[in-house]
Amino acid sequence: MKGSSLAGALDDRLGGAGFLKKAMRKVFPDHWTFLLGEIALYAFVVILLTGVFLTFFFKPSMQEVVYDGSYVPLHGVTMSEAYASSLEITFEVRGGLLMRQMHHWATLIFLGAIVIHLLRNFFTGAFRKPRDLNWLIGVTLFALVLINGLFGYSLPDDLLSGAGLRILHGVIVSVPLVGTYLAMFLFGGEFPGEDIIARLFSLHVLLIPALLLVLLPLHAVVLTWRQTHTQFRAKGLRDDQVRGAPFFPAFLAKTTVFFLWVTGVITLLATVFQINPIWLYGPYLPSTVSAGSQPDWYMGFLEGALRIMPPWEFTVFGSTVTMSVLIPALGAPGLLFTALALYPFAERWVTRDRAVHHLLDRPRDVPVRTALGVAGIVYYGVLWLAGGNDLIASTFHISLNATTWIFRVAIVAGPVLGYVVTRRICLGLQLRDRHTLAHGVETGVIVRGPDGGFTEIERPVTEEEQAVLEPGSPPALPPAPPDGDVPPPAGERVRRALQRSWLN
Repeated sequence: MKGSSLAGALDDRLGGAGFLKKAMRKVFPDHWTFLLGEIALYAFVVILLTGVFLTFFFKPSMQEVVYDGSYVPLHGVTMSEAYASSLEITFEVRGGLLMRQMHHWATLIFLGAIVIHLLRNFFTGAFRKPRDLNWLIGVTLFALVLINGLFGYSLPDDLLSGAGLRILHGVIVSVPLVGTYLAMFLFGGEFPGEDIIARLFSLHVLLIPALLLVLLPLHAVVLTWRQTHTQFRAKGLRDDQVRGAPFFPAFLAKTTVFFLWVTGVITLLATVFQINPIWLYGPYLPSTVSAGSQPDWYMGFLEGALRIMPPWEFTVFGSTVTMSVLIPALGAPGLLFTALALYPFAERWVTRDRAVHHLLDRPRDVPVRTALGVAGIVYYGVLWLAGGNDLIASTFHISLNATTWIFRVAIVAGPVLGYVVTRRICLGLQLRDRHTLAHGVETGVIVRGPDGGFTEIERPVTEEEQAVLEPGSPPALPPAPPDGDVPPPAGERVRRALQRSWLN
């Protein structure tokens, strides 16, 4: 009775019983694609736990010391305290190397899961009303995690991460008017300065994680719990229905086991597969350049954009504007993230579709959206491959200049080709679905008729198959204005042209 009295007293003051009861009954659909976001969430938990461990031993200082730790090949070498403490974590702190590698692997998996989760939401139309705000939060999370990954990658102050900082410095300096001031402020003087590691450490472990801790629960928990869950089309389902298992106990048990699986896979990767062996690179020296260095995969597209950009610069009022750095370093990611953020609103403007959607699309049923998504993937993929053009040239024994020009052509032609081919494939799949609905499902059974000809037996489509194969109702085009009326403005004519392309 005392327990129930305490619970009642807390409910009277905090009013949480109603929400908790509703939350326990919330239904979650059973489909493997809904686990992609959970992989990102659980990888983030591993990042936080291992990151807290690492902060106990890491020293974010660029003050020079002479190394005398347990890694003999670097004895007597002058290095920063940041690099020396990273070596201490690796070789002297019990479990330090495992924690470092778990932190690194979890970051790679976190970003990979975000990308796949984002693509699933894009191709299925999960960003539509009422989830457009959640989509913007997801894109913001993606950008923040990319930036924070770069900052964390730079903290050990080894030769490889120092090369990345040198690129960051060059990008900042190239910003017209304010670039040199920003670089001096961030680095604390001329490159490499004395303050960059300490400032990146504050951003990496305080500011950006605080933003993530606000946005991630809002994206993954609050808005998801407040809204009806999305699900794929099936017989008997409507936008106001969800078919699945309740949060307690079914979903809670599954998601707990899934968290343990994600943690176990990250631990296995960190145990078996070496990553970022900073002791092999040595401390960063501005006069030393490492050959064949590559960033982590998520920064590869920026590296590729810098490599294939022609050396284009001009002078304005006595100041040199280096477009060969500005366009790839700011334009390439700017184009990617701006397109991702604005796409839901652009699609709504084109289609005039302002209805609430909880049922997901099949990619083939929306060929223009799917083709645009593939074009974006090709754009990203070409830049990512271009980031390793030197390794491609040396591995396949072709000219480095030739690989650069191949990627310059591919970054223009590749997305266009990807769009055209994908749209045609989607239209072909739609034709096949309509044929199946009209004539039945092919059984693979061939029979010979009385006239000697061979035909295949087709069975009727079941109600479950029909519910999946029938596309959703497309948005209706607005009626054309009567003859003699004032023609619509240019913006409306553009919208109607885009609508016709969208529906055909």
